[in-house]
Amino acid sequence: MSNGHEVEYCNLELRFDRRQIRNFIKALIQEGFSLYWNENDTQFIISVRTGRKLVKLKFERIGERFKMVGSYSFKDEKLSELMEKMIGDTRGHAVVKRFKERQILIESIMFGEIIRMVEISGVDHKIIFQRDPMVTLEEMTEALKSTRIEERIPVLRMELDYELANLQEALERGNYSEIMEIKKKLEELRREMLTLEM
Repeated sequence: MSNGHEVEYCNLELRFDRRQIRNFIKALIQEGFSLYWNENDTQFIISVRTGRKLVKLKFERIGERFKMVGSYSFKDEKLSELMEKMIGDTRGHAVVKRFKERQILIESIMFGEIIRMVEISGVDHKIIFQRDPMVTLEEMTEALKSTRIEERIPVLRMELDYELANLQEALERGNYSEIMEIKKKLEELRREMLTLEM
């Protein structure tokens, strides 16, 4: 652990099977972390000791699989490396904030890959990297026309992620009318997702 190292993981959306959780626990033990875990009908919790702090990683049960949600802050570099490997391995979504002296680096991750990187120094914002959309308009239109639920759900997830990224930008700009418009779209997408997943 180095001084000044702090990483915060927000808006986590990672999905696991039991084997992946076991591999994560194994990796933590191999790195020398002191930990314990427990499980009930609704969740699986891994408690990891980092120095004097105890971090509880929570996984909600969804059928036979698990979903890690929430926000976590680590000052331990090894734990951060393992978390980032997990985001990549599960092709998860997250917003990662790296705090350094008077500077914040924010990475937006979708499907395990960085799609946007912003550097904040004081009041200055600088976009370091921004990836073009992964799905073409034609592909999205074709999928929207599809009546098959299994084809619609992945596209719907991408639409939700895209609108969430837009919401983050609108919040940063403080554009109230745009924020309300995006929230309205997100609510419609959320309703559709709930309907499809029933």
